[in-house]
Amino acid sequence: MGKKGILVTGGAGYIGSHTARQLGEAGERLITLDNLSTGFKQAVLFGELAVGDTGDRELVSRLLKAHEVDTVMHFAAHTIVPESVENPLKYYRNNTCNTRNLLECCAEAGVKHFVFSSTAAVYGIPPTEVAHEDAATDPINPYGTSKLMSEMMLRDLAAATDLNYVALRYFNVAGCDPQGRIGQSTPKATLLTKVACETAVGKRDAVYIFGTDYPTPDGTGVRDYIHVEDLANAHVKALDYLRQGGKSTTLNCGYGHGYSVRELLKAVELANGEPLNIIEAERRAGDPPTLVAGADKVREVLGWTPAYDDLAKIAESSLAWERQQLASPWTRE
Repeated sequence: MGKKGILVTGGAGYIGSHTARQLGEAGERLITLDNLSTGFKQAVLFGELAVGDTGDRELVSRLLKAHEVDTVMHFAAHTIVPESVENPLKYYRNNTCNTRNLLECCAEAGVKHFVFSSTAAVYGIPPTEVAHEDAATDPINPYGTSKLMSEMMLRDLAAATDLNYVALRYFNVAGCDPQGRIGQSTPKATLLTKVACETAVGKRDAVYIFGTDYPTPDGTGVRDYIHVEDLANAHVKALDYLRQGGKSTTLNCGYGHGYSVRELLKAVELANGEPLNIIEAERRAGDPPTLVAGADKVREVLGWTPAYDDLAKIAESSLAWERQQLASPWTRE
């Protein structure tokens, strides 16, 4: 692999830290930029950590130059959908405006490769159960809109410069490092697997099912859950693709099939050996009955083959991390 530096923004967070770990294991030279608002120093296992913000133009420019960065992996973002509805400007400032700042710094520094952490939320509520990359983008919350705006800026910058990019639209990310070195530690996380496992170890009183009357086999919503290790590997593959001269592209990251909320909770119960305290509630506005990734393109373009497409593996690795954190929790000191 290359000798130039890789800047990983948000590399102390959940997905960024798993990707940075895989890059570090492959011998890459890394610099992580994270403001530690939701990330943890303990998650940075390779390279140097710079504590700061992607909106800090002077800092970003200095890091790009000092570490001879030719690749940026951009994870830094706010990601809580309900919060984005309550405080939209927070999301446009951090996710959109700060990305603009980062892209400008990249253009000035001559960065060649950019891998962007996007989201299936850009699709909003698709008319079909399977969303492909050519589906209309119509986000229904500021989080999805903030990411779509960043995709557009990236597209336009690539058209005007030598920068090439891969934008990866994540579906439902779950699971943790199978070796237990890092995991999903985001405070007040809303991801279902995380919530279910926190309930299993007693950190939460209950896990909620929002909607039990959907037109699905068991009445609960169906989602495409992708293990974080496979998602991180897609980022590594995206970098290989760009280094080999690949053209800018946007790819879904999912398995191409879904599990219901009840199926996921059952997997956590089996891993835990005990039932969860489950509370059934009304549907939430804007939740589609089924949302699954059209996932053929990522396999074809990147040569990506998932290794953790197994609901039991997702549940077991997530639960193991929660038990570990219960015994020896990470701190922000």
